Amino acid sequence: MTSLTDTAPSDLARAQRKARRAHALNRIASALTTVGLGWLAPLLRMAAGENPRVQAVELWRQMGVPLTAILLFLAAWGWAAPQVHTSLGAIPGPAQVWEQATSLYADHKAERAKESAFYERQAKRNAEALAADPNAPVKTRPYAGKPTYLDQILTSLKTVFTGFLIGALVAVPLGVACGLSSTVNAAMNPLIQLFKPVSPLAWLPLVTMVVSATVSSDNPTFEKSFLTSAITVTLCSLWPTLINTAVGVSSIDKDLMNVGKVLQLSGLTMVRRLVLPSALPFIFTGLRLSLGVGWMVLIAAEMLAQNPGLGKFVWDEFQNGSSNSLAKIMVAVFTIGLIGFLLDRVMLAFQAAVTHTGNR
Repeated sequence: MTSLTDTAPSDLARAQRKARRAHALNRIASALTTVGLGWLAPLLRMAAGENPRVQAVELWRQMGVPLTAILLFLAAWGWAAPQVHTSLGAIPGPAQVWEQATSLYADHKAERAKESAFYERQAKRNAEALAADPNAPVKTRPYAGKPTYLDQILTSLKTVFTGFLIGALVAVPLGVACGLSSTVNAAMNPLIQLFKPVSPLAWLPLVTMVVSATVSSDNPTFEKSFLTSAITVTLCSLWPTLINTAVGVSSIDKDLMNVGKVLQLSGLTMVRRLVLPSALPFIFTGLRLSLGVGWMVLIAAEMLAQNPGLGKFVWDEFQNGSSNSLAKIMVAVFTIGLIGFLLDRVMLAFQAAVTHTGNR
């Protein structure tokens, strides 16, 4: 006959294993949710032996409901699109937009094949010239083909990250200074309130003139169009980070700051060891907002200034006025929205990795 002393340790071990498994599943589920794959968590819980009915309900909530909403949206779009007629014809439906998306990708592959063939011919020609005369001058020219849709996406991403990083490098130190010093905050607050509402359409002409006046080299390190767009993104996107950083720093527990003073920590050490770790959730919230603002600002700036990128692609298609232009513009609209979502997910994942407090 089994005694209580024999069963108790085994029950305790099972309970501990179950608790460890639940903790591991919760961590995995949190990580999946952070990167936008939270619907996989119920499947993992089912595989781990948890209540299948409860997990099926959760799976329906996280995957079934969004998919149903997307399908209803596509159905409504497909029905309503032919009813709206413009100067270029009816609004394209999902099928036409998908067709143009695949066409743009096919154009990209064809352009890359042309580029590869160009460099192969150039290398062959130079090799033949050197074989005939080792002292013959070798000419190497860059490929001058038109940028493809994917090239425009990469250009926009490079520009927005440059402007965002510059803005973060300016906003975080200023936000820390505003949060730590009421005097600095009083000095900066009028400027913040003055420049924060300014539209990128107002900044763009000023930035364009300044860049044109200061970047005069024939072969500059950065193209003028790139600098113009990046600086405009910086000027419009730094405010959310600055404000959230200042709020986060000013809300730090005063007892924590007093401990730093008692330990006679230097100002830089207090900022590095106490201020920044405590304010990180606020800082990352500001960074997420700034990146979203920067992405929206960039598209407008590229359209207005005709700088390379997705904004210029949209404007060129609008001016083109072909029968496929509307569908290509809608491809760009969905691309802009999808990239904006992915940028936010990347920042959220980075926040969760650094602060362990990422929000859904």
